Amino acid sequence: MKFPHINRRTHLYLGLFLTPWVLMYGVSSIPFAHNDYFEERDKALGVPLWTKTFDGPFDLGPVTESGSLKQLGEPVVRQFKLEDSSYGVYRQGPNQINIYVHTFWKSTQFKYFIDEKRLTAEDRRFRWEHFLTGMHARGGFEDGRFLHTLWAVLIDAVCLAFLAWIASGIYMWWSLPGLRKWGWVAVLAGIGSFSIFLYRL
Repeated sequence: MKFPHINRRTHLYLGLFLTPWVLMYGVSSIPFAHNDYFEERDKALGVPLWTKTFDGPFDLGPVTESGSLKQLGEPVVRQFKLEDSSYGVYRQGPNQINIYVHTFWKSTQFKYFIDEKRLTAEDRRFRWEHFLTGMHARGGFEDGRFLHTLWAVLIDAVCLAFLAWIASGIYMWWSLPGLRKWGWVAVLAGIGSFSIFLYRL
């Protein structure tokens, strides 16, 4: 089997492998680019985005400026059986800690009021655009758990597959002299349009 044949097969199967990922990134870019439209459309429904599910006493112990915020979130997600989800912990001023727990299908927000030792929990209503943008933005190896790490590894594999797909496509184009002229038009149009936005924006 000669290299051109291997290259064509590589390009074909990479395209098939990348299909769900290209669809996900392509479709999820729509709500990113048209966020105002989706927000106005959702507001027109007149349905609350967040629903409070808990409001009561909760003691996280001493909260110091130098302490780990991530560790502060552990007893909360464990208490509400959300420890398998990805979460982040943020300070909302000197007397409030926010804990945001996210999966592709569900999001929960906790607010811990330090002075009152009180915790509230709110579940976010499912919205398809949040589902899509959540997948688009998900990445990184910080979480450390198996499925979260596997997702990050697959994202790296997809990025490498994109580069290989481009390289194999360029090789096929250059191997067909009759198509080089229109290929140059496509290449220069892509580079030119990208360069204009890169310079002006």
